[in-house]
Order: sequence, then structure tokens, then C-alpha cells
Amino acid sequence: MARRSKLRQTCLLLLSLLTWLAALVQIAFAAKTVIAQGGSPLLSVINTLSYFTILTNLLVAIVSTASALRGEADTLLTRPSTQSAVAVYIFVVGLTYSFLLRAIWSPTGLNAFLNSALHDIVPILYILYWFVFVPKGTLRWSQPAGWLIYPVLYVIYCIARGALTGLYPYHFVDVTLLGYPRALLNTAGLLFGFWIVGLVIVAIDGLLSRRRTRIHA
Repeated sequence: MARRSKLRQTCLLLLSLLTWLAALVQIAFAAKTVIAQGGSPLLSVINTLSYFTILTNLLVAIVSTASALRGEADTLLTRPSTQSAVAVYIFVVGLTYSFLLRAIWSPTGLNAFLNSALHDIVPILYILYWFVFVPKGTLRWSQPAGWLIYPVLYVIYCIARGALTGLYPYHFVDVTLLGYPRALLNTAGLLFGFWIVGLVIVAIDGLLSRRRTRIHA
């Protein structure tokens, strides 16, 4: 048990370090690029933080850091339900990028590494962490609906900000290109996808819990 706890903490520390580094360097890199072009660094930071990928990776970093520091203490950030919700969010980040964005975005140099870390490496590592280390058997079928609060708030922010500035972080929610009906339909489809992934997480949680119960019976 002590060895497993130490391994868990080591994995969390490495995961949090990688995620903090990738997210913060991405923000700094974007600001540097904008400054070189004579733009506002503050607006650059705001624009970068308007991407669901960046926000969700920061959420992974926060939850991973809290879990590494507090162990399995019962706090909001370390509860299995919170860690499971974050697993849903970061999984959708990787899935959405692979199916909707990878074909139209080919970064190079440092951007390529940061892009891979934020969209591929962190999602894979966090999902593996969730499978192996997050306690199972506590999730309820009603929880995925509550987990939608974060993506719903993000959608509201995107639409409101886009209406004011004309800037949208992703082409599939760009009202200026698609119009409101199509953009809202796309966001509704994404939210439905979040809910479905959440239900899958709850199902896997139950299966792993029952399996471990049988093994230790």
C-alpha cells in the first residue's frame, strides 16, 4: 500500500509539472508572438485562456497538484467525482482535437511540442492515472449531468465574447461563419458528447469497483 501511494504521488507530481509547464509556456509563447507583432500581451493572454484546451489543462494541473499535496483527503479538488469530471473534460479535449482540428492545424517547432503535450500527452497520462489510481465505486449515474456545468459555462462565455468581439476560438462554434443555428447545434452536440463520455466513465467506475471487490473477496 505504501509503495502504491508513493507511486501515485510520483505520477501526480510528474503529471502536474508537465501540465503546468506546457500550459504556461503556451500562454507565454503566444504573448511573446503578439508582442513581437505590436499587439497587447494582456489581450493575448485573454485570447489564449479563451481556448477550452488551455483552461482544461490548467484544471488538470490544479487537480493533479492538489491530489499530490493532499493525497486522498476529502476535499473538493481531490474527490473521485472531481477527478472523474476532469477525466471527462480532458478526454474530450483529446478526442475533439483528433477528429475536428488535427487535420487543419500543423504547428512546427516549440508549438508542435506544446500542441502535442496539451492535446495528446496530458489527456493520455491523466486518463491512465484515473484508471489506475482514482478510487472506484463512488460515482453515481446522476453526476455526469452536473459535470456539464463547466462546458456549459464555457459555451456561454464563447458565444457572449464572440458576439462582442467577433472572435471565436474554434471554427465549429464560429457564428460569423456558421450562423447561430448551426453553431448552437454544434455546441449542443458537443455537450451531449460530454454527457455520454461521463456516463461511460461512471460505467467503467462501477465495473472496476466490482472487479476489485471480487479479487479481494
